[in-house]
Amino acid sequence: MQTKPMGHGARGTGHGKRNAPTLFVAVLSVVLFLTAGCGKGLKPLSMVRVWYWMTDREEAFTELAKRYHRAHGVPVRFELYAPSDLYAQKVRAAAQTDGLPDIFGILAEMRDFASFIQAGHILNLTESMDRQTTPPWRDHFFPVALALNTFRPGNVYGVEPGIYGVPIDVMNLQIFYNKRLLAKLGLDPNQPPQTWQEFLAVGKLANAQKVIGFVSGWAELWLIDSFAIDYAIHLMGQKKVESTFAGEMPYTDEDWVKALTIFEQLRDSGLLAQGIVTMGNKQAEQLFANGQAVFAFNGTWGVNVYRGMNPSLDYGVMMPPRIREDRPMATIGGAGSSFMVNAASPKREAAVAFLQWLTADDQQRFLLEATQNIPANQHVAAELSGPLAQFADDMSAVVHQRLFRVQERSVVIEAFDKGIQAILIGEETPRQVVQAVQHLKRHEEARHASLHQEAVHATP
Repeated sequence: MQTKPMGHGARGTGHGKRNAPTLFVAVLSVVLFLTAGCGKGLKPLSMVRVWYWMTDREEAFTELAKRYHRAHGVPVRFELYAPSDLYAQKVRAAAQTDGLPDIFGILAEMRDFASFIQAGHILNLTESMDRQTTPPWRDHFFPVALALNTFRPGNVYGVEPGIYGVPIDVMNLQIFYNKRLLAKLGLDPNQPPQTWQEFLAVGKLANAQKVIGFVSGWAELWLIDSFAIDYAIHLMGQKKVESTFAGEMPYTDEDWVKALTIFEQLRDSGLLAQGIVTMGNKQAEQLFANGQAVFAFNGTWGVNVYRGMNPSLDYGVMMPPRIREDRPMATIGGAGSSFMVNAASPKREAAVAFLQWLTADDQQRFLLEATQNIPANQHVAAELSGPLAQFADDMSAVVHQRLFRVQERSVVIEAFDKGIQAILIGEETPRQVVQAVQHLKRHEEARHASLHQEAVHATP
């Protein structure tokens, strides 16, 4: 609208006075219309906030938030906090001040997960998972991924049975092999070693060709622990491993000595990279991506890492080679990342609806393309090819310590893993390590029993 120039005297002033009531009525009408609309349920939609720590998914999550807003009219904001240690601290601090967002993840042990639930911070999703959709929401997921977010009846933490998290992707740890280097060593690049002895024999061949046989970030204890538990379960069975964690069987049992002897054999075979116990996983990934190592023990995420470092790298993926022919091989894995809904959030229903959408086929395919992580949606994962398909095909062999009937104490796990490092550098024998770990375990059991008694006596 063109504004009339000032200087028209009384005519201009009088025109403004005559139209003031008309303008007031028009504005009032708009206000009343909007107020009436809000009263009929047309309320402005508030934002669903999501905290996460996965730096590789920032662009993908931002795009998915835009798509959801366009399709459903609900704004979603993903807020990145990294590295993971910083994220975990932020979540703990927010829980103490009732400052958690609508959706978040837990990076902690099962007992910490349980404590969040008991404090009322995490919503039980069982009813949502079982809703009569076709198929029910729970049927979208790999069973082991859902199991890692589930507390069963009679669990040791006293948590109400139910499903408390939504897996976004799945993972497991296996051995990557460089096809070009296998051929250079005179081996079939499409038939990597299947037995433990064949695997160890590659050490001499690699040394002769002046290439590294095996790399992994074994300065990081969780990686060395995963490899060790794979073989402990393979050699003695999961029940015996659980019995040891429960204190029913000692670490000094001969089966544990045998399980640790494999690290002595690895050391003596010449297969391991020099200084592997001081090697971080980033360094190990770089060595494998550059074509300097025949084998790398790494997780599903390695597919995306190696693609970024060296798109032309020709490799395959295999389960760790068997020692016993009469027992299957296990691999540590499960849900790679999961989201929980804040039980105290007034937007929890909107949060659940968003997570259902996020784990549906189309969104899971988008995340797959963007991040090269195996979708938690098993129907989409069935469409995979190449190395990711090799990982996905072995999800039925996945185990995880969090699914054991009892978890080992972290201080004992640390001593066990550091003991393996000592074996690898020749400072201790497998028998010395199991004796030291068992001594520490007994000490920890006695200490916790004493603390429990003190707490009982202190209760009024």
